[in-house]
Amino acid sequence: MSSFTDQALEKKLQDLNNTQQSVQTLSLWLIHHRKHAKAIVATWYRDLLKVKPSRKLVYVYLANDVIQNSKKKGPEFSQQFAVILPKAFHHVAKSAVGDGDNTGTKLVRIINIWGERAVYEGDFLTKLKAAVSLKTGHSKRTTEQPAKQEAKQEAVPANSSVATTTGPTPSKRKKKEIVNEEEEENDEIPPEKLNSVQTDDLVKCLEDLENAASGDAHVREKIASLPPEVQDVSILDKIQERRDAERLSKIVDNACELLQEYNCRLSTELEDRKKVQQMLKIFIAYQKDQLTKSQQKLEEYRSKLTKVTSVRKELKSHIQSLPDLTKLPDVSGGWLAPLPSAGDLFNSESKLDSS
Repeated sequence: MSSFTDQALEKKLQDLNNTQQSVQTLSLWLIHHRKHAKAIVATWYRDLLKVKPSRKLVYVYLANDVIQNSKKKGPEFSQQFAVILPKAFHHVAKSAVGDGDNTGTKLVRIINIWGERAVYEGDFLTKLKAAVSLKTGHSKRTTEQPAKQEAKQEAVPANSSVATTTGPTPSKRKKKEIVNEEEEENDEIPPEKLNSVQTDDLVKCLEDLENAASGDAHVREKIASLPPEVQDVSILDKIQERRDAERLSKIVDNACELLQEYNCRLSTELEDRKKVQQMLKIFIAYQKDQLTKSQQKLEEYRSKLTKVTSVRKELKSHIQSLPDLTKLPDVSGGWLAPLPSAGDLFNSESKLDSS
């Protein structure tokens, strides 16, 4: 990967365009040179103030990608950007006044994502929203977009990057696919399949995804460091010698091989994630089923406990009403006088008659 210089950074910012690939490529390069975070952020903000309004939003997308993807490697960028983000959002929102509040909505969307992913504290995010609303003059409209209107805005992918395309909404075919996926997710799982996913298998699949292609920073850096001539057809017109053409051909072949292998890995990862998604769906359904059964058992045994407690209370009351046997004479020692015999009884009667 090329070394860092102010001139190189300026050039890369000038070449930055409104595509996800361009944003992620430059983001990787910046994160690689994170020890220059202070200088990078200063240059980013200086150029942000100078570029045309139509290009300002892509600078914000770049900052978002750098801030989120650099979190694991260190806080340099998040701290440096925090110093100037309120002014930057203030400036971008002001420059976009008159675009139907579209830019303000996208800025607030980024702020909300930072809140969901705990990128910054709530007080700081509130400050950013205030900076956006002050410039647009539509605070309520900017910060509280209805769910239906927000769904029409640019989608933000599940990974750390924010979508940078500004084209039309998804086609009818794409929308239909999304609806079909949602319907599949809502399908009830047959009872016989509820216990088909073992916990150990699910854990293993999730652990395997930790080493998936999308998380391979080494390969992504190799792709980001590919020379610009492998993507620029106009360079072919400048090649005059066969030796240069052969050299470029070799570079392009290596790049194609690298990208093809990485794309295959990404396709495999996609299938693995779909499999894990289905496993999670079954596993969660099974756990919900077990939870329902456990709650039913809990209620059943609570009822039994109430009945047993009631019997215990009645039994205790009955025991207290019985005579105290400890107050009766103790016959265990044999000292109690024997009962009188029949002769004794007759003698007693004769004595009574004579008297």
